Amino acid sequence: MDSDPLIRSYPDIGERAFGYKGRTLVSIFMYLELYLVAVEFLILEGDNLDRLFPNTGVKFAGLYIGGKTAFVLLTALVILPTTWLKSLGMLAYVSAGGVMASVLLVGCVLWVGAVDGVGFHENGVLLNGGGLPTTLSLFTFCYCGHAVFPTLCNSMKDRSQFSKVLLICFVTSTITYGSMAVLGYLMYGEYLKSQVTLNLPIRKIGSKIAIYTTLINPLTKYAVITAPIATAIEDTLVFRNSRYLSILIRTVIVISTVVVALTIPFFGYVMAFIGAFLSVTVSMLLPCLCYLRIDKSARRFGLELVLIVGILIVGSFVGIIGTYTSIKQIVKHL
Repeated sequence: MDSDPLIRSYPDIGERAFGYKGRTLVSIFMYLELYLVAVEFLILEGDNLDRLFPNTGVKFAGLYIGGKTAFVLLTALVILPTTWLKSLGMLAYVSAGGVMASVLLVGCVLWVGAVDGVGFHENGVLLNGGGLPTTLSLFTFCYCGHAVFPTLCNSMKDRSQFSKVLLICFVTSTITYGSMAVLGYLMYGEYLKSQVTLNLPIRKIGSKIAIYTTLINPLTKYAVITAPIATAIEDTLVFRNSRYLSILIRTVIVISTVVVALTIPFFGYVMAFIGAFLSVTVSMLLPCLCYLRIDKSARRFGLELVLIVGILIVGSFVGIIGTYTSIKQIVKHL
């Protein structure tokens, strides 16, 4: 972005590096990744609400809608108004609640293990080679925020602070994700489900707080994730400044994610697919390729070039193996 002040978004970077084809490629992978993350949020809500309120259903127009389906639809209705906000500055306050919720969630899981009697006694296999592709895919998914970085940077009052923001975000994410992974495995070992909240004893107060906290995250982050998709669609239309058209586009996006979430309700496997196929491409491969293309000095042989090539090789390996494994699991469970 420093090489060209006209760069406002991730697709702009792709165009600066590889022309129109680069812009198209970046756009496809970026928006598809963001779209599927939004789908994941709905699946997460449906799973946890169904865990919290089992055997719940509603009748609508003579049709009974129960379980996860009802909760996914309810979640979409609650989230919908937040997607109509166009200012990322306003969304930032909503999203900040999600950050606090993530930290609180780790604390709740620790409380359940240490105080509510679950304990940290599970043992398992130190290294399971068969699960490595899925593990690497999930790990990559944890760091897939690159698609919105340029948009966030341009929304800041002081862009010079962006590097500090990134450092704080990555360190905080690593601590929270790492803590949750270790706690979940020590508590439930091989029996750990795709979401640790689905393992927690439902009658314990710590478990209920953990599940309620998990439910807050999608509500606070969904609009931020889908905002770039809606903005990209609006910018291609003649009536791009129409408020009613903007609301219609964002509503259609929400409806479509609901349909996908109900069709493929496999949280872990969908997350693994996003991590392997999309997150690896958007967050590892494309940034390296664009950087090498834009900055000629980076192509000179040295430590930087060795590291970049190493990232490209590792990313390609994780992407190919992880994508194959995740698609195989999704098809198997359909």
